Amino acid sequence: MLSLLLPVMLAVQAMAVMEVEVPEQPVVVLHGREAILNCSFSHAGPFNLSDLSVFWQLTDTKRNVHAYWGGHDQLADQAERFANRTSLFPGQLGLGNASLLLKRVVVADEAGYTCFVRVQDYGSAALTLQVAAPYSKPVVTLQSESDLRPGDEVALTCIAYGGFPEAGVIWQDGGGHNLTENITTSVVANEEGLFTMTSVLTVILEPNSTYSCRLINPLLGEEGYAFVTITGQNIAFPPVALWVTVGLAVCLLVLLIALAAVCRRKIKESCEEARREAEEAKELEEEESKTGVRARLRVRDEPGGCNPSPPIHQPGDYFQRPLQNVKVSLSGR
Repeated sequence: MLSLLLPVMLAVQAMAVMEVEVPEQPVVVLHGREAILNCSFSHAGPFNLSDLSVFWQLTDTKRNVHAYWGGHDQLADQAERFANRTSLFPGQLGLGNASLLLKRVVVADEAGYTCFVRVQDYGSAALTLQVAAPYSKPVVTLQSESDLRPGDEVALTCIAYGGFPEAGVIWQDGGGHNLTENITTSVVANEEGLFTMTSVLTVILEPNSTYSCRLINPLLGEEGYAFVTITGQNIAFPPVALWVTVGLAVCLLVLLIALAAVCRRKIKESCEEARREAEEAKELEEEESKTGVRARLRVRDEPGGCNPSPPIHQPGDYFQRPLQNVKVSLSGR
């Protein structure tokens, strides 16, 4: 029935045109919420609702979204995916309000919609419905935090879920400079049509560096922000290098201990040698001193030697020798 009525209305359009108004800007609605597609018309005078016909149709595919005529909703030809999700505002129809209420909006509802209105004259206008969904807070991760060294090329991953439409991604360093090179972004839709966005930035690893990822939803104007800071603690040595380092450290420690032991032994030997030399020198000095005393005694005891001892006279010697040149003087009193 509707498929036959619309061509008739299009033919009438060529003869008379009713003024129908819809928003010029796209209608933006959140995923899962209700959307009101505004459509108003003007009529010269009062009219009976039985004379009013309102049709909502997808602009591109011409599939029927909602129909009203004869004072009742006519949903026999309604597209299945809109079942139980559409309605007009019956109390507002006589006032020129032919707006459509669309419930539980999904990503697939994003499209162009045309509002057809006829009383005696006929008119139509088209609008655009856009669906938006906020992304989860993005998360920035660094690829495997082991086996990394300064100067290595690493990948930073920024991921956010459940958003729509595709968001813009901006990577920046700690100084606020945009990093536009070596960025790869992928978008994967789930069964509801919502996106998971993954953006990968490839950089040369430097300690104490900060990288941030910013997601901007073009419809909602919302921004998601996350960052990661790479410090010296994040940079680990590979297991092989670690064991080599530990081995070298142990060898160096053993070498130092051995060197200390050798030095201690050498110092001890030097001290003992010096003590022996001192004792030998002392003994030699004492021996030389004793030898000199004995030599002086021998010289003194030998005849004709130096400093001979004076002869020792016996008392009888004086009586055995004759008196010579002795004069005696006697005087009498």
